[in-house]
Amino acid sequence: MNLGVCKLKLHCPGSHSLKDKRRIVKSITSRVQKKYNISVAEVDDQDLWQLATLGIACVSNHRQHADETLARVISFITENYPELEVVECETEVLPAL
Repeated sequence: MNLGVCKLKLHCPGSHSLKDKRRIVKSITSRVQKKYNISVAEVDDQDLWQLATLGIACVSNHRQHADETLARVISFITENYPELEVVECETEVLPAL
């Protein structure tokens, strides 16, 4: 069993309040969870209105599948939310004990 994790930091230049940012983050998390059946949550920068840090996690029997799933999720976010800039992206696949 393998655990794929990703920390994705996004800049939301069109966001002018925390309410705007929460709307964007909620849209991303719900769409990604429905489409890929993985876990997504805002894990940092909750009090900053133009930055959002998302934690993304998936479990798979194969390391390659976990890595590909995370890559597809990142591509999905960048393609469907062109107004957002990816500031940082860290991905890792860990063998579960």
